[in-house]
Amino acid sequence: MAKKEKLRKELGLFDVFSISTGAMFSSGFFLLPGLASQFTGPSVFVGYLIAGLLILPAMFSMAEISTALPRSGGAYFFLDRSLGPLIGTIGGLGTYLALVFKTAFAIVGIGAYAAFFWDVPVKTIAIAATFAFMGLNLVGAKKTSRLQNFFVVFLLIVLGTFVVEGLYRIFFTEGINMPGANNHFEPFFTNGFEGIITTAGFVFVSYLGLTKIASVAEEIKNPERNIPMGMLLSLVVTGSVYVLGVFIMVSLIDPSAFANDLAPAATAAEHLFGWLPGETGTYLMIGAAMAAFASTGNAGLLSSSRYPFAMGRDKLLPRVFSTVGKSGAPVTSILLTTGLVITFILVFSEEGIAKLASTFNLIIFMLINFAVIVFRKSNIESYDPGFKSPLYPWVQWAGILISFILIIYMGWMSILFSGIIILLSILWFNYYAKGKVRREGAIFHWFALLGKNQHVELENEFMTILKEKGLRHGDPFDATIIKAKVIVADKQMNFDGLVDHVSGMLAKKLQVDKDMLVTEFNTQGTIDSTLVTPEISVQYARSEEVTEPTLHIVLAKQGILKPVGKGEIKSEDLIKIFFFLVNPAKEFRLQLRMLSRLMDIVERDDFVTNILKQNNEREIKEYLLHNERFITVKLLRNTVQSEMIRKQLKDIKLPAEVLVALVERDGRSFAPHGYTTMMENDVLTIIGEPKSIKQMFDLYMGAKESTEEK
Repeated sequence: MAKKEKLRKELGLFDVFSISTGAMFSSGFFLLPGLASQFTGPSVFVGYLIAGLLILPAMFSMAEISTALPRSGGAYFFLDRSLGPLIGTIGGLGTYLALVFKTAFAIVGIGAYAAFFWDVPVKTIAIAATFAFMGLNLVGAKKTSRLQNFFVVFLLIVLGTFVVEGLYRIFFTEGINMPGANNHFEPFFTNGFEGIITTAGFVFVSYLGLTKIASVAEEIKNPERNIPMGMLLSLVVTGSVYVLGVFIMVSLIDPSAFANDLAPAATAAEHLFGWLPGETGTYLMIGAAMAAFASTGNAGLLSSSRYPFAMGRDKLLPRVFSTVGKSGAPVTSILLTTGLVITFILVFSEEGIAKLASTFNLIIFMLINFAVIVFRKSNIESYDPGFKSPLYPWVQWAGILISFILIIYMGWMSILFSGIIILLSILWFNYYAKGKVRREGAIFHWFALLGKNQHVELENEFMTILKEKGLRHGDPFDATIIKAKVIVADKQMNFDGLVDHVSGMLAKKLQVDKDMLVTEFNTQGTIDSTLVTPEISVQYARSEEVTEPTLHIVLAKQGILKPVGKGEIKSEDLIKIFFFLVNPAKEFRLQLRMLSRLMDIVERDDFVTNILKQNNEREIKEYLLHNERFITVKLLRNTVQSEMIRKQLKDIKLPAEVLVALVERDGRSFAPHGYTTMMENDVLTIIGEPKSIKQMFDLYMGAKESTEEK
């Protein structure tokens, strides 16, 4: 992937929580509760609870695929790589338009609530807000998320106060109508089971923003942790505020007025915040509503703009949409999205937009749940999610059924709208994109198990994504490098002789069959094309008898010719660096992550030249480690580190999560144990978590630099 088509990883856990939460709070809390009560009466808050539970299958499926394939484009990318580019085009264009519709609707909400304060045209305020969000998006996702964080924090403070004050007044003070003591809650279910299900379907749109974080997955740091955790926290917080907040509204507002109230939160605030001067409480809730609509609009513009970017990168849209500006933002895609939002604000009425968009989202949820089944059944080894959906595949089938039922409750107009989007997407694919795309989805790998063809390039792409994700916490890459054996190859050795020699050494060390290793090292796999780097060869094997990864590194300064070929085409490559990695057979995805990290290292500029310049085994291993995960300390007199001299390793106080992995003494390197006594001029290689390594750097290197300055 070209650098100009890469997005920066700038978003952390709170950013994920903020974008996801901000995309949910708007009409769901400030507009829909009263309207939804028409279907089921005072039990409307139960409808919100059920809707929150119904979103779980889609959330689990989206979180699984997002941690396996953290790529910009969200649902589009997932559907394209699972079900093929035709379904990807339908999912991408449809979800993009649905998101733009919802974004326009949310931004119009800003103008509508602004009218409470000033006598201004609603759409003028909405268009001005759109341009403001565009400007923020153009300077990068991190700056956009900072505004988003502000909106969400302010919103949660106000709504948290509303919920706490409301529950206290209802249950612990007199003068407020108690549930069950008045007609506010009688009858509880006005239309029985059908009414509560209809309500759940109606307010289901309140939770649709939860999964939109997947569209910016490529820009999230540590996606395997931050995506599922951020989504779950967002659902718990938002769901709690919805259920408790709507319960308070039902308790405080007269039922006949509640059903027709388009601003029930503001009405309830009048009852609760009477202790504030004047109409401060009402204005505070109106301000929260504006922040909610703004956060939804801002998050919507951020996430929706990634769809044309991802589709342009895959040639389903013109390539110009995949370019990234100096700020790291997809400029052309943001400009297109802004133009569409403004067009929808000017052309369409506010009524019904969200419902039309939500129907298509339910169709996407059906496909996303099915995509998880496809990825699992395809047996693509490099599909390696950091989070796996619980209760697979029952959760996915339940999600498909739930979406189908809710679509029926959306009505024929919404279904017709979705049908038109699908038809237009098919026409676009057939008449524009089909000739430009040469790939198929993971479903072809599933078909391969039934004797059909599969798309091999998909495995390679997933390996590339695996490399970009990096190691998972706990993966023993650093320990494997430290324990690796470094071998200098004999000048006269050929490739077959080298494989036989290294296999013999590994077989003796690991107590496994040598011939098995030779066969494994010489067998070509589907990921071999991703392991190709000039002058470097990576051989890998798996064994049932091996319990941890083991690596041998071979340096051949003069080079060894390695036979390569495809079909009848044969040639030889001159290789100077060989890596032989053996992994436990049951940990094949660990092997892929180890190989991916290794390739990330060997693709450094001038890797071969630099590693061959290293003077000894310690320097070679240090060159292969994460720079931020190790430090080298030499024990010299009259320095801070001199306190370690003549102490056993177990008695030396070191920061948490660090390990003295290697000691070089008199030109020889060895792995120390707790009773190893440190000596003057020892060189220690210390590995650990980045924060702890930084502490050591500040302690030892910082002290050294200060001494030199003096």
